[in-house]
Amino acid sequence: MNVNNRVIWITGASSGIGEALCYKLNEIGAKLIISSRSSEGLYQVKQNCTKNQFDIHVLPLDLENTSDLQSKANAALAIYGRIDIVIHSGGVSQRSLAMDTDLDVAKKIMNINFWGTVALTNAVIPSMLSNKEGHIVIISSLVGKFGTKFRSAYSASKHALHGYFDSLRSEIDKNIGISIICPGFIKTNVTINALTADGTKQNTMDEAQANGMSANECALQIINAIKSGKEEVYIGGKEKYAVILKRFLPGLFSKIVRKAKVT
Repeated sequence: MNVNNRVIWITGASSGIGEALCYKLNEIGAKLIISSRSSEGLYQVKQNCTKNQFDIHVLPLDLENTSDLQSKANAALAIYGRIDIVIHSGGVSQRSLAMDTDLDVAKKIMNINFWGTVALTNAVIPSMLSNKEGHIVIISSLVGKFGTKFRSAYSASKHALHGYFDSLRSEIDKNIGISIICPGFIKTNVTINALTADGTKQNTMDEAQANGMSANECALQIINAIKSGKEEVYIGGKEKYAVILKRFLPGLFSKIVRKAKVT
C-alpha cells in the first residue's frame, strides 16, 4: 500500500517511534490523525512537521481507557470519512523483575499495550471492511518473540499481540493487511518512561537503548514494510538475530539471555 495521500492514524504519536513516523509520513504527503495522552505533546509534533499542517489532526486518547476508544474511532473516522492505515505505536515498557512487580502494574501494562490496541482495532476495522481495503500496523517488539530480564509483563503484552493479530489476519478479508513490527533497541525515551515494580517511571535511559538505532531510521524501515505489505519485520542491530537463535538453538539462547546486558 502506498502511503502518500493516505489517511493514517498513529497512536503514541507524541514521542519515540510514533513521533518519528509523523514527521516522515508528513514529508511524503500522508493525511495524519495523531493520538496520545498528551495534547501538548501532539500539538508540538504537529508544529514540528515541515509540510502541510492542515492535513494533521490532533485526537488525544488514553489506550488504558478502552471504553472510550469506540467514540475516539468515530471521531477519527469523521475527520476524513475513512482511515486507510492505523499504526498502533502507543504503549508502555517495563523495567522490573517479575517477582517484584506489583500485579496491578502488570495489569496496567497489559491493558495499555494489548487491550487498548485490540479495542481500537475492533473499532476501526468495520470501516476498512466496508471500504474493502486497509492496513493495520502493530508496533510490537523483539521481546514479542522471546523474553528477557526486567520485561516480563511487557514481553507478555507483546506476545499477546502476535497471537491475536496472527489469528485476526487469518479471519478477515485478504485486502486488509496486518503488519507486526518488532523493533529492538531504538533510541527513544521508552526506557525513561518504563514502569518499575511499583508503577513509578524509571526516569533513566538504558545504555543499550542509548546506543540503539535512531527513531528516524526505524520509522523509515516501518514505512517500507507498510509499502511492501510485510506481515512481520524485525528492526534493530545484532539483537534482532536473537529471534533466529531462539528458534533454532533455544538451549543456547537461554544460556546467553541469562547473562546478557539488556538495560
